[in-house]
Amino acid sequence: MRGRGVAAVVAGAVLGLGGCAGLGPMDGPGDEAPTPGPPSATSGPQAREEGRRLLTRLRVTERTRPDTYDRDAFGSAWADTDGNGCNQRDDVLLRDALPGTVTTAVQGACDHDVLAGSWRDPYTGAMLAFDDLKDLAQAQAIQIDHVVPLSEAWASGADDWDDERRRTFANDLRNLLAVDGPTNAGKGDDDPAAWRPRKGYQCAYAVRWVTVKSRYDLAADASEVRALEEMLERC
Repeated sequence: MRGRGVAAVVAGAVLGLGGCAGLGPMDGPGDEAPTPGPPSATSGPQAREEGRRLLTRLRVTERTRPDTYDRDAFGSAWADTDGNGCNQRDDVLLRDALPGTVTTAVQGACDHDVLAGSWRDPYTGAMLAFDDLKDLAQAQAIQIDHVVPLSEAWASGADDWDDERRRTFANDLRNLLAVDGPTNAGKGDDDPAAWRPRKGYQCAYAVRWVTVKSRYDLAADASEVRALEEMLERC
């Protein structure tokens, strides 16, 4: 999972995040870096107020994580739910790539199979560049993160959904980001009370989290709400 192959490390970014779990509630490197353009890297007072508005709509519950979580209940990974011929991984890689850097090819019905490109990891600010995403090590070094993890969704309401709604959630582009692989592994299934990105991305992260949870009527617990309130103060 942490092999880099011949992936380039540029702009002084440190990609060998073997201790990524240590990012925990602390902030990652690269706080001086701007948030990535796609998708909707929102900040400022308007973003804070929108985030707060959505946060007040969340059902706050005392909950424990059920031991019945079933990843298979969310369907196959990266299904082409929008019917454009490409799986959701390629859709996200193309969307989140730095403009003018991505190389694509036609593969079957997909007109943008992503082969190479450069990305800024929103969570750490690190620059990621890959010249062959057909190489397994490089492909694993840039991953697609569910901002609100599937197990978190399951624990906060998705266990009662039907399979189609879970499949839609698992492939909803609004909940997906292209991120550094080891950082994604460090984030794991944590909620904002247990893990936060760098300070410069906390506003956008919190807004995205509450937007997704509000859209799908997912609950939150008290510690999660407190953490989100703190991150929204960074807008």
